[in-house]
Amino acid sequence: MSLKQVSENSEVDERLAALINNAGAVRAISTAVEGTIGPKGLDTMLVDKYGNVVITNAGVTILDLMEVSHPAAKMLINVAKAQHQEIGDGTTTATLMAGALITQGVEQVMKGVPVARIIEGMRIAAQEVLQVFHHQSKNITDVHDPVLKQVALVAGREHEDIAQLVVQAAVLIGKEKLLEPGFKLADTICSTLGAENQVFSGVILNKERMNRQMITRLDQVGILIIDDALEPEELEDEALSTEAGFNRYLTLRQEFEDHVRKIGALGVNLVLTDRGINDLAEEIFLDLGIMAVERVSHKELRRVAEHTGARMIKRSGLKKESSELKNYLGWAGQVQEDEKLGQIFIKNGRGKSMATIQVGASTEEVVGERERIAKDAAAAVQVAVQGGVLPGGGAIELAALREVEGKRSQVRGMAAYGMDCVAEALKKPFSQIVANAGFNPLEKLGDVVAAQTEGNTSSLAINCDTGGVEDMFALGVIDPALVKIHAFQAAREVAEAILRIDTIIKMKTEENIEI
Repeated sequence: MSLKQVSENSEVDERLAALINNAGAVRAISTAVEGTIGPKGLDTMLVDKYGNVVITNAGVTILDLMEVSHPAAKMLINVAKAQHQEIGDGTTTATLMAGALITQGVEQVMKGVPVARIIEGMRIAAQEVLQVFHHQSKNITDVHDPVLKQVALVAGREHEDIAQLVVQAAVLIGKEKLLEPGFKLADTICSTLGAENQVFSGVILNKERMNRQMITRLDQVGILIIDDALEPEELEDEALSTEAGFNRYLTLRQEFEDHVRKIGALGVNLVLTDRGINDLAEEIFLDLGIMAVERVSHKELRRVAEHTGARMIKRSGLKKESSELKNYLGWAGQVQEDEKLGQIFIKNGRGKSMATIQVGASTEEVVGERERIAKDAAAAVQVAVQGGVLPGGGAIELAALREVEGKRSQVRGMAAYGMDCVAEALKKPFSQIVANAGFNPLEKLGDVVAAQTEGNTSSLAINCDTGGVEDMFALGVIDPALVKIHAFQAAREVAEAILRIDTIIKMKTEENIEI
């Protein structure tokens, strides 16, 4: 690499060297995940310096955990993470396509094509690609549509039990809930070592009751949620040293006891608090047969409140009249603690319908991976309901490829070379899926393109078991349209950003920055 010294504290890479360097880093990231894509993709083992092991074929997990220092590589990883946060799936596809776009873009630059023309061509081609994706997508009108099961199977890496759980949860929640912008089906998933797979209407608290002598199961449960500590008002030590201060202490303690007993008189069976519960309150709850759970996370409290119809209250709110406090209570059909798992199940609340998916496994390594698989499947099912579905297996990308190649002849000037970059990127997911299945990508690419052209269809690709050309919809290889759309857009955006980097300058260290 050629370096030019411009000052005592900075170094500059020449333009071409910077592009080549960035492209090499991006290729390395793309290579790290390419072996995981498709039904025949393999797993990756990640090991940290302490010997801790994670085994996965989830692209986002690999990218998140791998050690990376190159700035261009970090840009690509951040885009993949953004794809996962926004859509929940498609990170490997986005990474592969970005890698191909950047590699092809750098090759065109080395041949003398200006970056501006390459980006212009990419944008023209992108319009054609997105038009194909939108036009070919098929809407999901009902959560009972069997297509959702296939979507869950593909995103869930053929785990039948997980796909079944996710679809059951989608049916339980309903289409209206899945369409809510702030709701994520993937957030309803929890994984527990030694647990049984299940889906139920309710929520799980990863907590135990505060006293082992408290009841473990309740039916027809009144619930009070205190977004605060349940403790008497405190006085300064100096105040307690005086008679008036000590009398004030006794008064406050009596008021606190009255408030706690008022809770029992309201018909409350379960008390949840954000912080600690005083010993006196614990004793009273034990006497009254009330289950109490302290130090529940605010996120979990919100979910319980939403499901049970409860309104969270501060401890100062306990001063309200009983008739007023009743408006804050929630209700659930059943509350039960699983002492083996250390969890509390709150089921059949009167508030909003809410499903919880519990995924179990026999070892720590496996349970973590099964949770990741379930979250991918859940995210895919939700975005399929939101934006429809497309044929998978790289079929829709090859259909878009045909449109891009047809449009190329109408584009004059060097922008056509930018369209070539997009064309090569569109081949990448299909080629890698086929290669991972043990077939020749070039041969199969030609077979599929010819078959799609002859049949004027966009759903043909390769059966990774037989190597034959088949209809992906009929085969059950189905992807959410939004996954494809966002993956392509993310890949193009990061490719443009990296190709536009003309110079790399090493910044001053903090101690050399003048203040």
